[in-house]
Amino acid sequence: MKYNVTEKGFYGQFGGAFIPEMLYPNVEELRQKYLQIMNEASFQEEFQNLLEHYVGRPTPLYFAKRLSEQYNTKIYLKREDLCHTGAHKINNTIGQILMAKRLGKKRIIAETGAGQHGVATATVCALMGLECIVYMGEIDIERQAPNVARMKMLGAEVRPATSGSKTLKDATNEAIRDWINNPTDTFYIIGSVVGPHPYPDMVARFQSIISKEIKSQLLDLENKENPDYVIACVGGGSNAAGAFFEFLDNENVKLIAVEAAGHGIDSGESAATSVLGKIGIIHGSKTLLMQTEDGQITEPYSISAGLDYPGVGPLHAHLHDVKRADFEAITDDEAMQAGLNLCKTEGIIPAIESAHALAALTKRTFKPNNIVVINLSGRGDKDLNTYINYFGY
Repeated sequence: MKYNVTEKGFYGQFGGAFIPEMLYPNVEELRQKYLQIMNEASFQEEFQNLLEHYVGRPTPLYFAKRLSEQYNTKIYLKREDLCHTGAHKINNTIGQILMAKRLGKKRIIAETGAGQHGVATATVCALMGLECIVYMGEIDIERQAPNVARMKMLGAEVRPATSGSKTLKDATNEAIRDWINNPTDTFYIIGSVVGPHPYPDMVARFQSIISKEIKSQLLDLENKENPDYVIACVGGGSNAAGAFFEFLDNENVKLIAVEAAGHGIDSGESAATSVLGKIGIIHGSKTLLMQTEDGQITEPYSISAGLDYPGVGPLHAHLHDVKRADFEAITDDEAMQAGLNLCKTEGIIPAIESAHALAALTKRTFKPNNIVVINLSGRGDKDLNTYINYFGY
């Protein structure tokens, strides 16, 4: 596959492992062993068993009849919102906790923005009886209170990040600091296709179950494996990486990555990295990054806590660079209206992250016989307060 990562961890010019010396043994151990461990029959058996019996996979590929009529095309929703914990994040945390156990790690750390990855990490730590510390920006702790409560109920310690914008990137900074201080017994479960190699590749492989299922489900439903379009939202980009993975080498499948434009691309309050980003290094990898002229990271903004990351995973930076994926920037207002529209046409309340992907339907015209798959990455329970405040319910 030409979109696979190289041995040194690069997708084209993006990726790599730019890390402090203290972390080198940890990351190197993982790099040397992750593929070997993932390919072991016992690992795959345990992973697939948990995906089926604990997570609830396969998730449905649902034909959205009324939404399809609205846009005069065939729209299928990949229902990752029906996974245990309410989002795709659990696919990856199950994989990584099994990896941590095989590497003999006893303590788990994670970062979270919207809280879904934090909940998914706390969930698998409870399942496996491991200590769990989740770093979360102070602002995100306020706007995602139900998820904070869930993490605590699951036995995790939630530590606030009080520096910078007090959101996802700052939580990631704190998690990396913790990892530097506790290198031998601690495993860092990264929640997206970001960070130093091998994390972007490992997370994409764990999430690739999404596109594997899409292929087999479409074969049953439409008698063909490949859709015409796959649409997914991108913050760091793990749900998109999972939804795109099996289609990367098939140029007939058009990939649409949807970013958060916030109040507008030129408003100064945005997270549209593909438009505003320049090449830089964040959290251990070289990628597209929103930054000032002198390389200071620009604070991102989105109404969605899961999309306000100033960078994008190196795989997505590469897909943008070589024009394999189209990148679309969706404003807060467009996303909120698209979310409400799904509620009223299909009876599904989506996460605001996923609502950004739905809003991409308004940006182009599809043919009546096109098959359009939208990855519905999460459910909207966690965002009810934001919906309530926005629409005045």
